[in-house]
Amino acid sequence: MLIPAIDLKDGAVVQLVQGERLAIRDADIDKWVTRFARFPKVQVIDLDAAMNSGDNLGIVRRIAGQLTCRVGGGVRTVERAKDILGAGATAVIAGSALFKNGQPNLEFAKQLADAIGPERLIAAVDSKGGQVVVNGWKTALPVTAVEAVQALEPYCSEFLYTYVDAEGLMQGTNIPAILDVRRATSRHVTAAGGITTREEIDTLHANGVDSVVGMAVYTGTLAIDDLG
Repeated sequence: MLIPAIDLKDGAVVQLVQGERLAIRDADIDKWVTRFARFPKVQVIDLDAAMNSGDNLGIVRRIAGQLTCRVGGGVRTVERAKDILGAGATAVIAGSALFKNGQPNLEFAKQLADAIGPERLIAAVDSKGGQVVVNGWKTALPVTAVEAVQALEPYCSEFLYTYVDAEGLMQGTNIPAILDVRRATSRHVTAAGGITTREEIDTLHANGVDSVVGMAVYTGTLAIDDLG
């Protein structure tokens, strides 16, 4: 399954290369909400909240009331998670807050799972150079993605695994790395990071993995009319 991505920064839909360089900016958020309305899942990420550089919570609430979406970015407290769910999101995505002192933060993971239910918690595990990265992909931890998902598995229903090395580059993703994560957990796995072609989406789907796609959709490289 293809899951379209809506990444928000400074009140607009954006696509970044490697989480840093702005490649696409579109202030017409409603256009993308309408275009993605037929998809059973849409992923919304508040990049400003994720990077501690602002907040698009008002827009997030509006989108969550219109689309069937999972929402991430800045989920560092139970209160924010409940706010997002209360706006209509089907699940929240927690990332950097699930790690502390270089290791999975099982205390917060349990606190979040107890408060909202593990069925509504998606744990984001991002890796670069073989290591988990947090804080906007700027801090590498001495733990692998496989080790992270094995530790966090009891507290969530799904993992969002991003292969950061390929993010935004439009050169394809790393299927073997994604499948290593898939084999490491009994939870559902959704993959992101450089997914560009229908072939990649089909290969991942055949292995029980959904695909979050951003840049390839926004540039028109991947036609989505027959995908969903």
